[in-house]
This record gives sequence, C-alpha cells and structure tokens, in this order.
Amino acid sequence: MSLREDAWTDLARRLADRLEADGALHTPAWKSAVAATPRHELVPTFYRQTPEHYEWESVDTATPEGLDAAYSPTTLVTSLDERDHPLSSSTKPDLIVSMLELLDVHDQHRVLAVGTGSGYTTALLCHRLGDRNVCSVDIDPALVEAARDRLASIGHHPTLACRDGADGLPEHAPYDRIIATCSVPRVPWPWADQLAAGSTVLVNVMPAAINAGGLALLHHSGDRLEGRFAGQWASFMGMRSADSTAPTEHRPPDTGNSRSRTTATPPTPWWDNTVVWLLAQFHGLPAGVTIGMRLDPDTAQPAAATMTAPDGSAADITLTASGDGRHEVTETGPTPLWEPVEHAHRTWLTHGKPEWPRLGITATAHHQWLWMDHPDSAVHWPL
Repeated sequence: MSLREDAWTDLARRLADRLEADGALHTPAWKSAVAATPRHELVPTFYRQTPEHYEWESVDTATPEGLDAAYSPTTLVTSLDERDHPLSSSTKPDLIVSMLELLDVHDQHRVLAVGTGSGYTTALLCHRLGDRNVCSVDIDPALVEAARDRLASIGHHPTLACRDGADGLPEHAPYDRIIATCSVPRVPWPWADQLAAGSTVLVNVMPAAINAGGLALLHHSGDRLEGRFAGQWASFMGMRSADSTAPTEHRPPDTGNSRSRTTATPPTPWWDNTVVWLLAQFHGLPAGVTIGMRLDPDTAQPAAATMTAPDGSAADITLTASGDGRHEVTETGPTPLWEPVEHAHRTWLTHGKPEWPRLGITATAHHQWLWMDHPDSAVHWPL
C-alpha cells in the first residue's frame, strides 16, 4: 500500500511535537530530523504479541493501525529467532533522540552507530550530519542489506557494514562519537582505539542479567574510557557477536530442599530499583538468572516475583507484604538467589540510596571496573 507523502509527514511532525512536549527532545536539529524521517519506510512490518495468547503477529506499517504505531514512541520488534524470541527492533524514538542529545553531536562530527537494526537511528544521524559522516555496523547481513535499501529509498547513503559490533569499523575511523543501540557486558576496547582524543561513547552496559545495567556516557582520555551512567535508564537487547553462544539452558526446577523465610527487601528490583539489580550482579548472583511472575490461580493477577537459575535453583518472592512490611521468600535448589539481592540492597542503603549518575565505569585495555562517586573510590567492582 503506497502512502501520500503528506500522510506520513503530518504524523512525523506530530511525533516530533510529542517528543518535545514530553521532554525527550530539546534541540531544533533533532526535531527536524524526526519530522523529516519516514519511520514506516524503514520498518515496513513489525511484530506484536496478541493480548489473548501472547503469540506474535505481523503488522504492516502501511495500514492505519501500523502507521500510528510507527509514529508513536514505541519500540517495534522487527525480527524473531527460531524460538520466536525478539532478535532485533526499532528502538523507541523518544529514547533514541534522548540518547542522541546526550551524545552531544556537533556539525562535522563523524559517528559510528553500532547496531544498524531498522536504520532509524542511522537515518536521524544522516539528516543531522550528512551521509559521509555516518557509519553503522550490524552482525546480521539480512538486516544490513535491508537497511541499506530502505535508507537509499529515502535518500540516505551512509557507510554500512556487516561486522561484529565489538570490532567497530576501523577502516573509517577515527570517530568523534560512538553510539550503541545494543547492550554489552563490558565496553569493547576496539571502540576506544577508533575514537579521536576527547571523543565520547554512549552504550548500555549490562554485565549479566536482563535489565541489570544502564546507559554509560564514557569519554576518551589518555589510556582509558571513563564516565558516569546517565540519569535516564534504558535496557537494550544484547549485542550479537560472531562467537555468540546459544542461551544457557536451564535445568528443570529443583523442587527439593525448599526453604522459606521473610525479607524486608522489595521484591522486584529489576523493575523498581535497577541500581540495586545491577549491584546484585556483584554480590554473588549467578550468571544466567531469569526473572518472571507467578500468577494467582484464582485471580490471574501477579502474586509473586520469580527468579530461576541454570542449575535449577529458583526463588519466589511474594508481592504483597505482611503487616510488618516483610515479604515471604521461598527458595529451592542449591543456590540462594535472593540473598545477593538483599546484600545489594543493603549496599545501596549504606551508601545513601545512590541514583544512576553516582555510578560510573572506567575501561582500559586490560581492566574495567564499576565505581561509585569517583573512579578512585574504595567502593568499586571489577567488570
């Protein structure tokens, strides 16, 4: 279905106005880029889950319903793997413009975007800086070629390459800015080698579990990348690499050795206190932990938060507190999962309930660490 140009341009202008009104967008240059970019051309179809059965269905963005979604501040899932897990997406426009403003791009800057995806971020950068100053890489050849064709159809011809994002794109370096729309457990050091002195990286650092990380704005200085987390929290899909392994298989839940007790620690840090959830990764939480909810069989409403580990360990934390403000914790399996969260919560309380900007990262060629308040702080953890 073809669309009249005024049909999408009006929607794009309204999206730009909405992002400005909501406080996500402040600069005229980025507002102009949003208003001029046909997101539906870059995302001709997307996938959404049906509310009844949570099955994935395809939506055409040329339809009225799909077009409204394309010009809303919504993440659009653009591809699924063989198990119907999201593989790639077009990130929420409000988050992307907030990140681009945080990146502090100036005229004539050269920018590398890691994670081409749909090409929407690349299109905004091209509008702002011109095609010759924009490079982007992605591990998926089909995504790269689709983005190349769709960007060309709207008049943009940046440098695109199918590469492991961790390697960057050294043949087109140096860059003044690198922005990644995927998460990494550690900052890839090749990015530092490809930055001009005094330049900046913006990346979602997520050491282990889902949602356990934030946006780190790191500045290249001497032999290191160093900086703080942004006040705005975000969580991206993990960066796929050429040597990526399949997700860790979980053993069936170990129903023996059930242990029950109570806790004063709130039950869902991965949603309600993401700083605590990050800190839990450094207080003994095993790798590969997944999170979820247990529903009340009578009301079908969430009754408890759940955690599971690859070794079959599990934890169930009731959402409703008792009269003394404590929640019931039931754990099974060999590994305590809630204890590291409690330790992290105590650390958070001990240090004055830090928000994200009090945390930072230093990365050198051989070492990386998370710190609180200052790079030389005694309160730090290796990444």
